[in-house]
Amino acid sequence: MILKSIKLVVVFIISMLTTSAVYAEDAAVGATAKQVVEKFQSELIAVMKDGKKLGYAGRYEKLSEPISNSHDLTKIARIIVGKEWEKLSEDQQQKLTDIFVRLSIASYAHNFKDYTGESFGFDSEEETTRGGVVVHTHLVIPNDKPVKFDYMLKEKGNSWRIINIIANGVSDLALKRSEYTTILQREGFDVLMTKINEKIDSYSKL
Repeated sequence: MILKSIKLVVVFIISMLTTSAVYAEDAAVGATAKQVVEKFQSELIAVMKDGKKLGYAGRYEKLSEPISNSHDLTKIARIIVGKEWEKLSEDQQQKLTDIFVRLSIASYAHNFKDYTGESFGFDSEEETTRGGVVVHTHLVIPNDKPVKFDYMLKEKGNSWRIINIIANGVSDLALKRSEYTTILQREGFDVLMTKINEKIDSYSKL
């Protein structure tokens, strides 16, 4: 079984980083926030079911589009590094976005590689005071406690995009902002890029 309680929360949060600045125009255009979340979840489960047959490279390829089509992870990248984003050159901003794309997909491809009957369920949704929507869901894990996932979405162009995920009360944005902003401030851009590349390489080899 690939996911267990706290480990699942950490794995899922690690997976929530960033994607390409260019977003594909697909069925997500015009979809409601709930539909965006449910489509992503169904695609994730489908990859898990074929995980062993696909192998790491196959899972990476299959997950690339679902992640790109459901998350505004360029925005997430900006939020994660906070004020440090404005200190980066345009070239550095693009490189940071691109490497977060690879890290996000790689972490999913590595961690979501098996299926033992997991399923997502919808609980409710609500509008936020700033024009966003929060979709409340849970992941059912056989022989274990369900994990609660709250997806925060904002409109981007003609579609809704996930900008934050809170798993069992733990915010991915809060965790990543603490980790990556600290590295960027103390050790610099090149060190941050190196450490992220090392993590990506480790995912592909394990």
